[in-house]
Amino acid sequence: MISLENIIPNPQKALFFAKRQLAELVYDAVNLEGIHYTLPEIQTLLEGVTVGGHKISDERIVLNQANAWKFLFESVENNQFSLHLEFVCKLHAIAAKEEALTSGQFRSGQVTISGTKYMPPPATELAHTWQNIIFDYTKLSAQDLYQKAISLFLDMARIQFFYDVNKRMGRFMMNGILLSQGYPAINLPVKRQVEFNTLMLEFYHSNNKTAMTIFMLDCLDPRLITIMAEHN
Repeated sequence: MISLENIIPNPQKALFFAKRQLAELVYDAVNLEGIHYTLPEIQTLLEGVTVGGHKISDERIVLNQANAWKFLFESVENNQFSLHLEFVCKLHAIAAKEEALTSGQFRSGQVTISGTKYMPPPATELAHTWQNIIFDYTKLSAQDLYQKAISLFLDMARIQFFYDVNKRMGRFMMNGILLSQGYPAINLPVKRQVEFNTLMLEFYHSNNKTAMTIFMLDCLDPRLITIMAEHN
């Protein structure tokens, strides 16, 4: 098995393959949220053709997910991806449009997480907490970069900075870090949903990131690791 350390960072190459994977990225993300589209239906919808038999609200979520990915791709391509609060909120405004209680801003009240007694921090602590967890994601080895990017995803899921779309936002930001540094994105396949949900509930309770980090690394497509290790 090829080690992550063998990956040759290449932002153009990593972005190229992420763009080609757009329909799959959207398919897995929305199905993880209980919105049941087939991959061909997602491909058709992304081509601008409405697919019958689905709620308008579900279609909107699919298109929001795609638009958020496109915004992320464009930001990486133009060296505008950022961990600054303004960027995160702008991305959330796209990803959570007409879905979350409020979009484009941190939540202003308390929330809970279904399936666990853990309580996310109060809204008054969010801005300060964000500044603390984004400290120094530069000048890292490949292994450290993936661990840091996954850690940000997990922090965003557990802290619940927004009223909704927190796990998806965490994965967007995780992949923004990876793509901007020239490393392949991590897609979370819906076929591993039960394993993901089980590990996340354990993580919410314990705040131990080890098992979830191993799981997310295992979701990396080995074909992309091989391609990114090539000297061309």
